[in-house]
Amino acid sequence: MTQIARVVVDVTGVDKPFDYSIPDHLADDLVVGSRVRVPLHRREVSGWVSSILDARHSDVEISRLLEVRKVTSVGPAPDVVELVDWAAHRWASRRRPLLVAASPDRRVPRRAAARYSSRSSGETHGPIAALIRTGGGVVQCGPASRHVEVLTAAISTGPTIVVAPTIARAGQLAAESRRLGFTTAMYPQEWTAAASGVDVVVGARSAVWASVPNLSCIVVIDEHDDSLQEERSPTWHARDVAVERARRSSVPCVLVSPVPTLSARHWAGDRVVATDDANQWPTIRIVDRTVDDRWASSLVTSPLIELLRDHGKRVVCVLNVKGRARALACNACRTVARCESCGAAVNQPDEQHVMCPRCSASRPVVCSSCGSQKMRAIRVGITRLREELEAAAGRPVQEIAPSTELLNPAASVFVGTEAVLYRVDRADVVVFLDIDAELLAPRFRASEQALDLLLHGARLVANGGELVIQTAVPHHEVLTGLAAGDLSTHVTAEIGRRERLLLPPFGALAEVSGKGAADVAAQLAESLLVQVAMGNDRALVRAESWDALSEALAAVDRPKERVRIAVDPPRA
Repeated sequence: MTQIARVVVDVTGVDKPFDYSIPDHLADDLVVGSRVRVPLHRREVSGWVSSILDARHSDVEISRLLEVRKVTSVGPAPDVVELVDWAAHRWASRRRPLLVAASPDRRVPRRAAARYSSRSSGETHGPIAALIRTGGGVVQCGPASRHVEVLTAAISTGPTIVVAPTIARAGQLAAESRRLGFTTAMYPQEWTAAASGVDVVVGARSAVWASVPNLSCIVVIDEHDDSLQEERSPTWHARDVAVERARRSSVPCVLVSPVPTLSARHWAGDRVVATDDANQWPTIRIVDRTVDDRWASSLVTSPLIELLRDHGKRVVCVLNVKGRARALACNACRTVARCESCGAAVNQPDEQHVMCPRCSASRPVVCSSCGSQKMRAIRVGITRLREELEAAAGRPVQEIAPSTELLNPAASVFVGTEAVLYRVDRADVVVFLDIDAELLAPRFRASEQALDLLLHGARLVANGGELVIQTAVPHHEVLTGLAAGDLSTHVTAEIGRRERLLLPPFGALAEVSGKGAADVAAQLAESLLVQVAMGNDRALVRAESWDALSEALAAVDRPKERVRIAVDPPRA
């Protein structure tokens, strides 16, 4: 029986697979995942073999089928191709961008010999090893953890994929793996070595698509980090892909983080263990900005001035001004006005009402603490912030922008947005000048994203330093939990909010934007599977499950106008 190859062509905007007959001279080389050249509309294009089937299963008569021209390269393993099919449905995407992430960036004629070390086998002991033997789960670690115990326990099971949020972090983990004596391949640079067989494959988010023979375990480091999610469409998340891949392969998955997300906790259930260094955070000091007379107009508080005047301390000041919300506070008692339903900072659209930009809840202009009806906008000017810090410190202050490459050797005080945490290599004190801009932002993941930001600061002062957090809501459960070394109250409160609003992981969410958003929203509004809220060329789509959301999105006819569908949008 003649066999045919179903091929996904490497052409932007084309997702429909095409059938081609397999000539006899290619039958031995062509497998699921192979990179091939095929004719399409009077030209020759590249593609991936998504499946091989008998000719009787094709919708086209065998005599009318064109032949595969040649096999050009080894491609993703068959199990990865199946995973791509699942992910394309899950994130309402075409398969091409996912197959690109899973493929080598150059021609690979054949796989090489496997390179396994003698250290890759043998049973290890301890709570992490026990967690892995029971199918995996969440490992809560300290900010400065090197993850040696996790790596050793995972790789002892056999070939392992380790996913990190950044290339730099992946390089550190690869170096640690090699130091421990394991054969290691960096993905995607060493795609061939990974596909041929090594102890551990390490890389940034795309490593989750690595073709690994005899895969035994998947580890995701810093699963909370937004860098693990693709910003462009499809907005797939390496954590979610890792969990599904592990389930399909019947291997353990380990999600590691100092501040595990609700999605990770919800998946793991009671399969959560803490490492010995989980509570080894730097000293944390909460500064209540509302006790300062200039609380609504200045970020330079009295405790900050004390720190700045200690010229023996290297100080980093962070003000994440991108997308910041202007908060309202009671003019009488200085309590920040927050939504009673979801806890976000509210704004005041008119003289009579305040409204939550996150869940649209509205109420009269009344302070929930003292009953006053007079609110004040907290407007912190940043134009003269560097000069103000320099005057208070009595020493040079360097402003750090994302484009800054060189540090001023005379400066020991630095100020900037989140970028300053990546440009400065060490500090004695990290000061978050206004954490409320992140903590009370009208995004449903605001508290998790604030914790991520604070974690970056904690890593900068990991060796005996101090983390200073200025806020107008000092009793927020995230801040009190960090100071006490126990975030369980925050987790409980956040679970309650997400469950009430049917937000991930207790529901499914997508954002539709672009000129064609109204058309797509109108089609989705007719579905019984989803709820749709439309406004300003942007629609939010909510469903009870990811399966229901995927089914509704798959049924939509794409309009001619440009439209972007972001499933599980990180900043919604």
